[in-house]
Amino acid sequence: MKAVLCKELGLADKLVVEDVADPTPGKGMVVVDVKAAGLNFPDTLIIQGKYQFKPNLPFTPGGEGAGVVSAVGEGVSHLNVGDKIIFMCQTGAFAEKVIVPAITAIPMPEGLPFEKAAGITLTYGTSYHAIKDRANLQAGETILVLGAAGGVGIATVELAKAMGAKVIAAASTDEKLEFCKASGADELINYETEDLKARLKEITGGKGVDVIYDPVGDHYTETAFRNMAPGGRHLVIGFAAGDIPKVPINLCLLKQASLVGVFWGAWATANPAMQIQNMKDILGMVATGEVKASVNDIFPLEDVEAAYACLTERRAKGKVILTP
Repeated sequence: MKAVLCKELGLADKLVVEDVADPTPGKGMVVVDVKAAGLNFPDTLIIQGKYQFKPNLPFTPGGEGAGVVSAVGEGVSHLNVGDKIIFMCQTGAFAEKVIVPAITAIPMPEGLPFEKAAGITLTYGTSYHAIKDRANLQAGETILVLGAAGGVGIATVELAKAMGAKVIAAASTDEKLEFCKASGADELINYETEDLKARLKEITGGKGVDVIYDPVGDHYTETAFRNMAPGGRHLVIGFAAGDIPKVPINLCLLKQASLVGVFWGAWATANPAMQIQNMKDILGMVATGEVKASVNDIFPLEDVEAAYACLTERRAKGKVILTP
């Protein structure tokens, strides 16, 4: 089979596509013929050795996808060869075949395209866990989504709207904001050309926002946190802008607000039953059309460097998908 290989740490130009041996499933595992795989921000870090999990070289990146079960390991009774599934894994998805734990597999609803299914687990799983389990977002509350046109950002826009919240989408270009508007955002802020502080004050009438979804970091974090409503929750998702911010801790006291860490991967591993239920909720919203799970950037496996560039250069609108 063909697979993307990271043989030396670095940027995506170091990645190669080569033939490797087909995998064989062990106990509790299944082999999946990968039809589509989702590219996520952690995939840009793991190939540089900058992610929390550091696999031994060489390895195949990719943590989520969708495909068809082609082999079943010992002890697996709920999956059969030919089943269409959505899967998650630490590495290995950017290949024609991958081994995944059977317990993490989610049956794929009929009529859902592989490309769309492949991009649901990490982004929508992260966003739903963040706003439902960590922030306890309520209908009628206001949420600010930073980096709103990216994978996790647009997932949050859609999910928060489905949960009855007022959504303020913040992004770096007017084109991205139009995408956010089409996905249901109520208010738009271009934080490259507009004053984020002033616009938040204007939109909320000086009250501030109840929840902040922050996958961006850098200087945007403190500005957003200073415009939090009393009792607000600032969700720390990641640092796509580069720098990890240093927020003065006294702001938590003065704003009566909370900084809330979100490490979905660790939570999902420790709470598989809750994660599966969350995925069922998300797929239910996809089925009703409340969640679009937009995919606009699809690349063949051989164009993995271009796919990475689409993500790292912040050109993506929704998910970036690789198709073996």
